[in-house]
Amino acid sequence: MDEGAAEKMAEKPEHTREAGGGTAEVAGGGARQTSTAQAAVVGAETSALLEEVLRRGNLAKAYARVVRNGGAPGVDGITVQQFKSYLGTHWPRVREELLKGEYQPQAVRRVEIPKPDGGTRALGIPTVLDRFIQQALLQVLQPLIDPSFSEASFGFRPGRSAHDAVRRAQQHVAAGYRWVVDLDLEKFFDRVNHDVLIARVARRISDKRVLLLIRRSLQAGMMEGGLVSPRTEGTPQGGPLSPFLSNILLDELDRELERRGHRFVRYADDCNIYVQSAQAGERVLASLERWLWKRLRLKVNRDKSAVGRPSERKFLGYGMTAHRDPKLTVALQSVHRLKMKLRVLLRRGRGRHPGSVIVELTPIVRGWVAYFRLAEVKARFEELDAWIRRKLRRILWKQWKRPRTRLAKLRSLGLDAERARLSAYNGYGPWWNAGASHMNQAIPIALLRRWGLVSFLQEHHRLSYSS
Repeated sequence: MDEGAAEKMAEKPEHTREAGGGTAEVAGGGARQTSTAQAAVVGAETSALLEEVLRRGNLAKAYARVVRNGGAPGVDGITVQQFKSYLGTHWPRVREELLKGEYQPQAVRRVEIPKPDGGTRALGIPTVLDRFIQQALLQVLQPLIDPSFSEASFGFRPGRSAHDAVRRAQQHVAAGYRWVVDLDLEKFFDRVNHDVLIARVARRISDKRVLLLIRRSLQAGMMEGGLVSPRTEGTPQGGPLSPFLSNILLDELDRELERRGHRFVRYADDCNIYVQSAQAGERVLASLERWLWKRLRLKVNRDKSAVGRPSERKFLGYGMTAHRDPKLTVALQSVHRLKMKLRVLLRRGRGRHPGSVIVELTPIVRGWVAYFRLAEVKARFEELDAWIRRKLRRILWKQWKRPRTRLAKLRSLGLDAERARLSAYNGYGPWWNAGASHMNQAIPIALLRRWGLVSFLQEHHRLSYSS
C-alpha cells in the first residue's frame, strides 16, 4: 500500500476511549462479544440482499460512481462511454441471470504497474459491467458490515483516512510504545485463499446468491496476452469490491490483536503493532507469523517485516522523530519516489521555457504536499524547494549551450560583464552551475515565482494554517 495517490483524506472524529491495548474500552472480553453480536445482526439483515443490490436507486448510484471513476475497459473492450448504450440493450438479461444465480463475471484483464520500491504490482481490470455490479454490491454490503470492523482499521473505510491512521500511530508511540512490529504480508492481494475468504464472508452474509456471485468474481479468470488462465487464489486490485473483501478477511487479524491487548494500526494490508521492547516485538512477529498461516493461510514476508524503532521505519509514507513526543516527518523513501517522478517530467523540459514545465509541476507539488501536510518537520520541504529550483536553473543552463550564449544571457539577467564572462567560460557542468551563485543571482526565487513555481514549504504552511 503506497501513499502516492494522495487520496481522499476524509476526517473522522474519534469518539471511543482506548484501554491499554489500544482497543475499544470494554470489560471482560466485551470487544469479542460485541463483534459476534454485530455479526449476528448483520447476518439477520442479509438474507435478501440481492434484491436490495438490484434496487433502481442503488443501481443509479453505482452507475454514476463507475462513470465518474472512468478507467480502462476490460477484456470485452467496452469503454465507460459506451456502457450506457450497452446497459440499455443487455441489462434485462443480466438482471435475470443475477436473480437466478446464473450470472458469470468475465475474466479480468491483467495489467502490471511499477511499485515504488521496485518490482511490479498486478492489477486485474474487470469489465465495466462487472465494476458496475461490484460497486452496487459494495454500496449495500459496506454500510451493513463496516461498523463491525475494528477501530484500529483505517484503510478503504468511509470517513477514515491514511491521515487518521498516521495520527493513531503517533499516539501509540507518544504513549511509550517505542518499538514497532512492521508487518508485511507477502503478496497479500495475490495470495488470498478463496475458501478462507468466502468462509469469513459467509459469517456475515446469508444470501447465498450474493455469496455465489462474490465467489465467481474471485474465481473469474485472468487474461494476459490474449490467453485466459484460471484463478485459484487472490483478489487482484482493480475492482471496487477487492479492498472491502480484504478488510473482511483481515478483520480476524484485528480481533486477534485486540484479544492479545496490543496497540496497533492497520491500513489495508499495511499493519504496525506497537510494543515496549525489542524482545516483545520479536515474540509478537514470530507468533503472528504462525497464527496468520494457520488461520488465514497468509505468509509474512520476512525480508520486509521487521522490529525496529518507529524513527527507523516508515508508515504510509510518513516517518517519526526519535523524540519522547514524536514529530511526524516525511520518510526519506517518499522524497526519493517523488524525485524519481519529477525527474521524468523535468527531462521532458529540455528545450522548453521553465514556465511551461512549472505548469506541469504544480498539480504534482500541490497533491504531494496535501498528502504530507501532517508533517511537523519542515526540512524535507525546504530541501525539495532547493532541489527543484536547481533543476529548473539547470534546464536553462543547458539550453544556453555555448559560452557566448551563456555570457549574453547572464548579462541580460543583470550580472556585470566580468562576472558573467567568468561564469560563462568556467568549464564546469550544468548541475554545478545550476547551484552556483551566478545562476542564483540571474534566476532568483522571485523570478521563478513569477513564472508560477509553487514552493513546497509555502504550500505546506498554507495547508497547515487552513486546516
